[in-house]
Amino acid sequence: MPTSAANAPRHVLVLQGGGALGSYQAGVYEALHEAGAQPDWLAGISIGAINSAIIAGNPRERRVERLREFWMQVTSGWEMPTGFGDHGRAAASDASAAWTATAGAPGFFTPRFPTPFFQPSGSPAALSVYDTAPLKETLERLVDFDRVNARETRLSVGAVNIRTGNFAYFDNAHQKLGPEHIMASGALPPGFPPVEIEGQFYWDGGLVSNTPLEYVLDEDEQDDLLIHQVDLFNARGPMPRTLAEAAEREKDIRYSSRTRLNTDAALKIREAKTALRALMKILPDELAGDPNVQYLAGVAKETSTQIVQLIYRRKPYEGGFADFEFSRATMLDHWASGVADARRALKKQTAPPAPGKAVASDPNNPSPRTPT
Repeated sequence: MPTSAANAPRHVLVLQGGGALGSYQAGVYEALHEAGAQPDWLAGISIGAINSAIIAGNPRERRVERLREFWMQVTSGWEMPTGFGDHGRAAASDASAAWTATAGAPGFFTPRFPTPFFQPSGSPAALSVYDTAPLKETLERLVDFDRVNARETRLSVGAVNIRTGNFAYFDNAHQKLGPEHIMASGALPPGFPPVEIEGQFYWDGGLVSNTPLEYVLDEDEQDDLLIHQVDLFNARGPMPRTLAEAAEREKDIRYSSRTRLNTDAALKIREAKTALRALMKILPDELAGDPNVQYLAGVAKETSTQIVQLIYRRKPYEGGFADFEFSRATMLDHWASGVADARRALKKQTAPPAPGKAVASDPNNPSPRTPT
């Protein structure tokens, strides 16, 4: 598995789930690509897993092209009104989401017929409204899984074991990956069917955690890390005023997966390591050979972590169905927002922190957050 160049941090791209909002992530990647900031490791959930697989499963010069091909395929040329302001756009967006719910998304999912109520009890078809067979064909066409499994770029995607309720990560550092692993990460019930892998059935990883940041930090405690974390749901938001806004806010809170809490926890761990190293420096020399001290020395190895967190900010016309709104016009808006936000983040990005330090920043917030 390749690593970053000497003295350079390992670059990780962490992509949250969020359905149609995922084109924002594609825009972020395009800006990173044009800046030469290629990730060594991609970790994703749901639509983030699909975007990650497309990036990891193509040569660098074709990654943006393949992402665009996917997003052009799964979106429709739904016309958006002009001259009617946000209210007109909101009505059209809701209508587009309703159309997707009725007709599906090309190359992604189609309505199941007969309906689940007429399918064999206990079958995946009886547990889902849509058939995701088109997604399997799309992944096989757009993702070179031989390249993925050659480990040129690390790829990790999260899912949930239905029977145990436990989180499971499928990682090309540990196993061979195929379309089924990517589909399992995005099998959100009751819309999409569970995916069977080696006799076990899996649902969307977002049911447990919609952001794979914690997995990345747990998996690599030895390298300096530069993490670009792209979230599609904002944990912070205004008090809702209507029932529709309440539903929208509930979804934001649920799928933001407490990213701020996870980031703060990672910073505290790094602070604890710094304190532990300082303590070990004043231990008596005769304790240096103690097995416990040697173990703690390994745990406290000096590393640095920088987390650049990009969070999609919804437009005024977007409501509670934004993750299901697959119109071409909205997709292009999301993509352009991702490009603009990432370019701004790259301009503001600080130099990597010194060993033993951790920094988390949000490009939409002018002040990086640092340990206290």
